[in-house]
Amino acid sequence: MRVSVTNLFNQLVSSTAGAFLLLAIAAFLEVFGDACFQSAMYQSTGAKRGGWFVAGALVLVCYSLFVNTPRWDFGKLLGVYVVLFFVVAQIVAKVRFQQSPTPPVYVGGALIVLGGAVMTFWKG
Repeated sequence: MRVSVTNLFNQLVSSTAGAFLLLAIAAFLEVFGDACFQSAMYQSTGAKRGGWFVAGALVLVCYSLFVNTPRWDFGKLLGVYVVLFFVVAQIVAKVRFQQSPTPPVYVGGALIVLGGAVMTFWKG
């Protein structure tokens, strides 16, 4: 039996854990693709710069496939995605660029998490 990527993704997003997994992967891919572009623009020259741009483009294409392949109501999942994006972005900023969050980022991040919880759990 042959399983297509679309069918696999649709099966994954039919469960809460599967949807969370795909959203987490998508958030990582989006942040990492952006980090590749930042590395190209500010931390490299010559062929290395070109390599970072190509890597960023490829990673962002993969991100787009993870977000757009499954048939899901992305608007309903946006709160969770924004929270995941924020958390992954802070991790990548620290690990890749040695940028530590400041107090305003922590406070703003808490508001992002609160907003994500409201969007996810408020039934109305």
